[in-house]
Amino acid sequence: MGHPLDPPAAEEYLTGRDILAKAGLYQEAVTRFAYYGLDEPPAEGDRRLRAFLLDLSSGAATDVTVSLTSNDVVRADILKPERDGHLPILDSDLQRVDDIAQQDPRWAQAMKNRGITDLSKVRACPMTAGNFTDGTRRLVRVLAFRQDSEHDLVWAHPIDGITGYVDLIEGKLIELRDEFTVPVPDRNWDYDDPEVRGPYQEPLKPIHITQPEGVGFTLDGNRLRWRDWDLRVGFDAREGLILHDISVQGRPLIRRASIPEMVVPYGDPRFRYWQAYFDTGEYGLGKWANELTRGCDCLGEIAYLDVTVTDDQGEPRVIKQAICIHEEDAGVGWKHTDIFSGSQQVRRQRRLVVSFFATVGNYDYGFYWYFYLDGRVECEVKMTGVLFTSASPGPYTTTLADGLTAPVHQHLFCARLDMSVDGPANAVEEVDVTGLPIGEDNPYGNAIRQHATRLHTESQAQRSTDPAKNRTWRIVNDSTGTAYTLQPEASAGLLAHKDSPLGKRGEFATKALWVTRYDPAHRYPAGDFVNQHPGGAGLPSYSTGDRDIDNQDIVLWHTFGKVHVPRREDWPVMPVVSCGFTLRPTGFFDRNPMLSLPPEPGGHCEP
Repeated sequence: MGHPLDPPAAEEYLTGRDILAKAGLYQEAVTRFAYYGLDEPPAEGDRRLRAFLLDLSSGAATDVTVSLTSNDVVRADILKPERDGHLPILDSDLQRVDDIAQQDPRWAQAMKNRGITDLSKVRACPMTAGNFTDGTRRLVRVLAFRQDSEHDLVWAHPIDGITGYVDLIEGKLIELRDEFTVPVPDRNWDYDDPEVRGPYQEPLKPIHITQPEGVGFTLDGNRLRWRDWDLRVGFDAREGLILHDISVQGRPLIRRASIPEMVVPYGDPRFRYWQAYFDTGEYGLGKWANELTRGCDCLGEIAYLDVTVTDDQGEPRVIKQAICIHEEDAGVGWKHTDIFSGSQQVRRQRRLVVSFFATVGNYDYGFYWYFYLDGRVECEVKMTGVLFTSASPGPYTTTLADGLTAPVHQHLFCARLDMSVDGPANAVEEVDVTGLPIGEDNPYGNAIRQHATRLHTESQAQRSTDPAKNRTWRIVNDSTGTAYTLQPEASAGLLAHKDSPLGKRGEFATKALWVTRYDPAHRYPAGDFVNQHPGGAGLPSYSTGDRDIDNQDIVLWHTFGKVHVPRREDWPVMPVVSCGFTLRPTGFFDRNPMLSLPPEPGGHCEP
């Protein structure tokens, strides 16, 4: 018998589908799974799955929970899309749109107007439509790119001025907007082509990372233990990597940690004004996880976990080596040369790494969680891949090459941290550090002081970063006097106007911090059904009760990310750019937890 939080196995997905079929909720010919995963938190003694089901014949959308324990349907809620939003994009939606567009004579004529007669070279890119209509139709908007050969880089040849509107239920192009014509950039930018990349440089000398005595962690199923750390590793087709029951030195710290939403808003207000993607809620980021390669994606002595997701028909699919677990040297942990005693001591830092990579369209995202010997936890997102390009220069874009531009945009991620610092009753203090004016208590003007403000309610706990005050947020357990501090990176929140369609749908990203009372139904910062939602779901809705959060079971939601002003150096493939946050013990231990580390064995520190 597995643990209640273990990700579903293939046979469980199939059993759940059988239950749905017997209840008349699944018909192979017309029913598709837009999401299928574990229903969390687990009901007492009851293993459940949750499914978002789409009827292709009618467009009906149903949110269903099935019990694998009692072999029946627990609930089945029919959605009203114009109010509740649409289900996520199906894998098959992405595959169908190219055929739908190419069968429409208007599409062919628009291409012919640009000198393109061979439609086999045109790639239709289906993208979520946003909340710019009444929401009654299940739509995608379609942009076009040209691919001149099998290995050509599609993103190098945007066909600007054309936007198709495809109704996914009717299966047809309902509108084509052909607004202007600009030349399609011709230059080959295939980064595998020697003429593009140039000759390879002299190879670097190899770095060999070995642990001849074996790794320091143990993996028992999905339970991971390393030094003082103990946690469970989970995975979901929507959220991707999930970490459960994180404890240090046997003391609880975080009940559940994940990145349940992200949004990539583009800042060009012209004919692509609608372009913004919620890669988690609209596309299901987890199901696009990569199969990782030893020595490339992960280096050293690696343990991998496979994950099981399902296709549109609920058929299980295993992604091999999707989660990478390994140890890394992290430089000097502490060091001191004492001028009085003559003591010379140094200790190396080390960290445990749990990570996965996902590719969503043109971008690739790596999600890394780090656990350190000093009790620190870090989350890092690594962004790479290929820029989404345009052929329309203007004040909102950067020129990458002749005729080729890329819009300024953002990558914003929201972490959900179900905190349990030494137990479930926690509180949050906002800590600012400032200098003080010259006065009686500060005659020389050198005083620096921290100011801690207790956040009492959900409305008060909607906060922004302030680098000028070194603002952090301290999660406190008053009964034990212990705490952990959330240290954000300085970054802009959502730059779209708060009253814009995107601002209403992505309101979670307007604040760096939200704190809410724990509710098992509150899982996603932009709501359960993000696709074409009119706005106001997720954190704005969760906070309407303005509940007490002082010494309560609370959840922290932290939005972080980057403003991406494209550079020529980001083209044709982008070097990694990182963002993230740190959780640091603050009075959680009574001394440096690395103090008892022995010197490096085997004379490694000798000259």
